[in-house]
Amino acid sequence: MATAANGEGAATERRRTSAFMRMWSRAVDGLAALGTLMIVLLMTMIFCDVLARNLIGGSLPLVSELGALTLVMIVFLQLGTTVRNDRLARTDFFFAMLEGRSPRTSAFVAGVWDLFGIAVCAGIAWSTWGILWKDYEHAEYIGVTGVATVQTWPFRALILVGVTVAALQFVIQAARSFARAAVPGDPAP
Repeated sequence: MATAANGEGAATERRRTSAFMRMWSRAVDGLAALGTLMIVLLMTMIFCDVLARNLIGGSLPLVSELGALTLVMIVFLQLGTTVRNDRLARTDFFFAMLEGRSPRTSAFVAGVWDLFGIAVCAGIAWSTWGILWKDYEHAEYIGVTGVATVQTWPFRALILVGVTVAALQFVIQAARSFARAAVPGDPAP
């Protein structure tokens, strides 16, 4: 009787975990979709600026400043999905070779890789938090007063959200990798 109850409890826990992971994946993909929309916005801004330069002989205000902030924001909004889909630049041939010889060792090395990813993303998030706070506190803006200005803190906030999600995705990846490394015995390749 107790075994059946434990089995049902474990099954319920797996369903909850699975539901959470589906929601997490949708949230991470939602940020990537927002990043894709930002790419369209950036392309539109650049197109309008080129058109303005050719038609009226002058650049539109804020295009270069907004373009720079938008580009950085796009990178960080899409970083979580990049991590989740194992699309970061790394030596995949090394991991493939190691996976063929020792899957547990490969999983352990992947976990260590993910720990470094956590450290890097956490460091970026920490420094971004300081910049975000300063920008908000001092009402920092880009542009020319009287012509066009935009506050910078919303961009910094989205950058912070993106890098934090990437760090959390690295945590999930590391947990999975170390769990695979902890399974006794190397299965046949």
